[in-house]
Amino acid sequence: MDAAYVLPATHVMPPAAQRDARDAALLELARIVKAEGYRFVTVSPATHARVNKRAGNEWATRLEDVLGWSRPFGKELLPRSVFDLLHRAEALEPHGEGWRSLIRVSSLNDKLFIHSAYPTTASDAVFFGPDTYRFISALEEHVARSMQPIRRAADIGCGAGPGAISMALHSPDAEVIGVDINARALRYTAINAALAGTENVSAMHSDLLTGVAGEFDLIIANPPYLLDSSERTYRHGGGHLGEGLSVAIIRQAMQRLALGGSLLLYTGVAIVNGQDQFRSIAQRLLDGSGLDWSYREIDPDVFGEELEEPAYNTADRIAAVVLTVTRRD
Repeated sequence: MDAAYVLPATHVMPPAAQRDARDAALLELARIVKAEGYRFVTVSPATHARVNKRAGNEWATRLEDVLGWSRPFGKELLPRSVFDLLHRAEALEPHGEGWRSLIRVSSLNDKLFIHSAYPTTASDAVFFGPDTYRFISALEEHVARSMQPIRRAADIGCGAGPGAISMALHSPDAEVIGVDINARALRYTAINAALAGTENVSAMHSDLLTGVAGEFDLIIANPPYLLDSSERTYRHGGGHLGEGLSVAIIRQAMQRLALGGSLLLYTGVAIVNGQDQFRSIAQRLLDGSGLDWSYREIDPDVFGEELEEPAYNTADRIAAVVLTVTRRD
């Protein structure tokens, strides 16, 4: 089984000591702001852009503006300890006469999560936003009503780690594995797990589940589901209308669920002429498979701005859905 931070041989990382020092600085930073009562709810990119364009929002005037809204700031705005930790973590870049944070810190329930700053234009950006809140709500609802004990769980495309950490908090004796192909996501998952005090979370490099062995009592995923012209890892779902990764996750999970185990897949689907084509694909895969499954639409209209893109010129809307698959025998 892969060890934490195992990466493809072609990926170049800083020396371990340097990496550990940066991560320790981020962890200490998050603990300091958490102790001060910091909270920030991350909105959609479109809302973020609109709010930041308002007069008076050009520069930060408080900590939430720096670590939440990703606004530039003068060095004198932050406590010296916070600025120094951002510097030690290599999480600052110059911006005019001031600076800008390269990370955001967001709230989910009573936990904080480090993820990428806005705008998330880098190919290795780590996503956190409204989809995260809906995903975790669906996960908490699932585990609350499930009678299956969780001994081993996997979060496919773990990103900043909210899914893996939520499972670990629910089942502290379980082995919880967060997998991703993005090295930055694995770093942030490990830091956020330490911040949450979840010692049973491992962050491992894996393309879906190909890098980990065995069966799972619970597999969860909140994969990319949009067609992104830049094919950024955190955003591009592939396939005809962004469903490619979601379909691949269903196929792998069907083979890796333990008896009584479940897949919880939160994703987005393009509705074309009133038809949910992803549901039709899922039905063809699952009907007759011997697995129980259910499917529900939990938000009828997400990322509406994407409908202006050529890839979605036939879509009525993009909906958020939850697919649950369970192996009963």
